[in-house]
Amino acid sequence: MRIQFEPEGFQPPRGGLILLQCIVAGLFFLFVVRFWYLQIHRGEEFARMARENRLRQERIYASRGLLRDREGRLLAENRPAFGLALVREDCRDIPSTLAQVSEWTGIPLDQLTAKFNQDRLRVKPFEHLLLISDMPFDLLARIENRVLQWPGLEIVTRSKRNYPQGELMAHILGYVAEANEKELEDDKDLNLGDFVGKQGLELVLERRLRGQKGLHQLEVDVLGRQLNKKLVLEPQSGENIDLSIDLGLQQVAWDALEDETGCVVAMDPDSGRLLALVTKPSFDNNAFAAGLSLKEWQALRDNPRHPLQNRVIQSVYPPGSVWKLMMAGMLLNEGLNPADSVWCTGEVALGKQVFRCWKKGGHGRVDMMRSLIESCDVYYYQMSDRFGIDKIEAFAKACGFGAPTGIDLPHEKSGLVPSKQWKRRRFGEPWHRGETLNVSIGQGFTLVTPVQVASFVSALMNGGKLLKPSLLADEDPTVRSSLPFTAAGRKMILDGMRQTVNDDRGTAKVLRRADAVMGGKTGTAQVTKLKMVGEERVRTENLAYEHRDHAWIATWGEKAGKRLVVVVMVEHGGHGGSDAGPVARRVYDKFFGSPPGAAPLSPAGQTAPVAPASPGMVSPGQPVQPGQPVQPGQPGQSVPQVQPAPSSRSAIPVPPPARPDQTAGAPEQPEQQDRQDEGLRTVPAGRSARPAGRDRATGRGAEALEVEDAREGQHRYDPDTFDPDAATTDGRGGDDGVAPPLRRFQNVAPEDGQ
Repeated sequence: MRIQFEPEGFQPPRGGLILLQCIVAGLFFLFVVRFWYLQIHRGEEFARMARENRLRQERIYASRGLLRDREGRLLAENRPAFGLALVREDCRDIPSTLAQVSEWTGIPLDQLTAKFNQDRLRVKPFEHLLLISDMPFDLLARIENRVLQWPGLEIVTRSKRNYPQGELMAHILGYVAEANEKELEDDKDLNLGDFVGKQGLELVLERRLRGQKGLHQLEVDVLGRQLNKKLVLEPQSGENIDLSIDLGLQQVAWDALEDETGCVVAMDPDSGRLLALVTKPSFDNNAFAAGLSLKEWQALRDNPRHPLQNRVIQSVYPPGSVWKLMMAGMLLNEGLNPADSVWCTGEVALGKQVFRCWKKGGHGRVDMMRSLIESCDVYYYQMSDRFGIDKIEAFAKACGFGAPTGIDLPHEKSGLVPSKQWKRRRFGEPWHRGETLNVSIGQGFTLVTPVQVASFVSALMNGGKLLKPSLLADEDPTVRSSLPFTAAGRKMILDGMRQTVNDDRGTAKVLRRADAVMGGKTGTAQVTKLKMVGEERVRTENLAYEHRDHAWIATWGEKAGKRLVVVVMVEHGGHGGSDAGPVARRVYDKFFGSPPGAAPLSPAGQTAPVAPASPGMVSPGQPVQPGQPVQPGQPGQSVPQVQPAPSSRSAIPVPPPARPDQTAGAPEQPEQQDRQDEGLRTVPAGRSARPAGRDRATGRGAEALEVEDAREGQHRYDPDTFDPDAATTDGRGGDDGVAPPLRRFQNVAPEDGQ
């Protein structure tokens, strides 16, 4: 019996069945394709990702190279530092974890959150995001075991830079700090949290000091806990580097400056290696390595004494009378006979403007040797007016001024050797003759760095080679160029420096030693313009600190084959001989040893008497008898003293013989000698080109002193306030302890490339 379920003539819907079959087949096809994609096409990639979930790579930080002085004493070292890091992929609850870290450490939660948000996009998967870079040991002891209970938190060990001498070496060594975004972008070897050199030798020697990172392979469980560790790549430590600095000499130079603002450079003249480089005030570079707060950084930046500035290479100053060494060389190079003389009455006049010598009443007859010994300004006024600014500019640049020395430190300034073209380009104005007179004594627009002066004096000592100043003990001497001096001219200048120390009229007598040859040139550079009413002079101690002149001394010394050049610059120190000289003397006493029978120099600059030098010379490197000076030269060679040759010509007519009624020992009083054809004239001694007594316009007496302008520091200039008329008026040099009447003086920062 057949049961009929469908009505007669019923046909099943075959289209629906086919659709169903197609859907099933399509799903199966997609499954096969997906299976092929995952297992075959991307199988190796997913296998690698699976392994990475179990196997991770961890960087091993290389130890940064050590920095040592010439005797192997540590200047920059490394110490262990313990940090707290977060691995995002292992952390189950980041907000709760950060809150727990805040509770442990006392660091505000918003500060931790801000750091996490700042760094999270710059950290690769499974890499450490450093929350704290250097934990105190007491904090480390408290949280070391608790960290294990929080997945994603790890204690990491790294090295931290430490500077045992702190501010004593800060401007040489610089400091390290965390790499910023630009540094990370420019250097693919760097990772977030890496420390790199930011200033000083840490920056210059970064590649040599950094080393090469190593690599560990870690096996971890599902919670990210380490199961096994395998060394894949051994780290390479950075290079240990010895510097040319003598830490003992550096300390003496530092102590000698006391609380003054200024700098000291001590240089080996034969190699160019620097034995001391001190600048005050300074800063603690350990604070930068640990990380400064914004408040701490602002305090350093806004300090009016500018402790972050390396005054040896980054500050530019008028050289004052130290410049006369270069000027004397230029005059000799132009064929001037050193016996040619001028008559100094204390001032000369150019039109209505008076240019004064530092010595009131003048020096009398002055030839080149005496101009160096007593630092006579009038001699250089007269000679510079005769030869002009073009020859001064060319010779000064050939002596290395107006260009970087190439020292192994960043941000070195070039200084400025002014010229007609420079002034026309800078101010759109012509050069004035009075500006040439200012330049001749190291004033006006002229600006130098202390390291340029040290390099120049070293070249005088070593036979004329301008060497690159070096801070590296293993660096061979690099000759930049040669001085344009003749051999006789160089010896003449050195003998003038020697007599500046040994002559009783010399301004560098503080350096005198019976057991060594010493030479020096002092300088005093104006930093402000003052208006004197009348002719009275103002003692330095009566001026406000910021109005006082800068004090320079450029020196050399030689004893038993040991040679050294020392340059000292004291900002607002007053006078080179009395303020900068004692600093240099203490450096030499450390380098050569205290002279026999003499007490060590006190901080006030007082010494026990030293036997006066007597005429005669010995060869350098030979034993020196007390009281017998020596002449500098190459080791093992004697250098004859250059005697001024007689000449029938003179820059200024020779004055008449002294009258019988003249006081013995007083300068001869020549008749007034006008140079009407040239416009430059000497003023007779005892007379003044300006009226003394009360000022007719104000009624004030000679004791009145009006400050017209004051500089915050010679390293800062404002070209917008430059007074072109002031630049043509008198400056001064010398070291008599008394400031002459000052009218107007201005300086201007050099343009880039000048």
